Amino acid sequence: MPTAYSSSFNFREPADSPGDVSRGARRLLRAFATSSQHIEACAVISTDGFIVASVLSDSVDEDRFGAMCASLLSLSARAASEAQRGELRQVILDGTLGPMLLTRAGELGALAVATNPQANLGRVMIDTRRTAQDLAALVTPSAEGQETM
Repeated sequence: MPTAYSSSFNFREPADSPGDVSRGARRLLRAFATSSQHIEACAVISTDGFIVASVLSDSVDEDRFGAMCASLLSLSARAASEAQRGELRQVILDGTLGPMLLTRAGELGALAVATNPQANLGRVMIDTRRTAQDLAALVTPSAEGQETM
């Protein structure tokens, strides 16, 4: 049965991304992608649509994918605000070949995750939110070691 993504992953880092954040994001993505046999692809996408790090098949156009995910998040955030649902946390797309989640990752942007249909969606949501928090921490200074005024 054909799937939307191939089973062979390529870990890619754009040449123009900030090194430390991109390396940290790539390390987290690798651990996340290998944590479940059901995860078929994942990417960290900046709010302006640039891929920070990814585990995507070669058939995915990173530029287009990043731009579409950023647009989806922006429109979804506006819809959530208009419907008075508070701040957007996550978008779930339910495709015939499996779900895809877009989860906010703080100032870094968002984590996009595609799974196969056999995945336990609840478990994927929990793991995705945890990974998104870890990604957000890459660019958010921790409270430890900071002086209070």
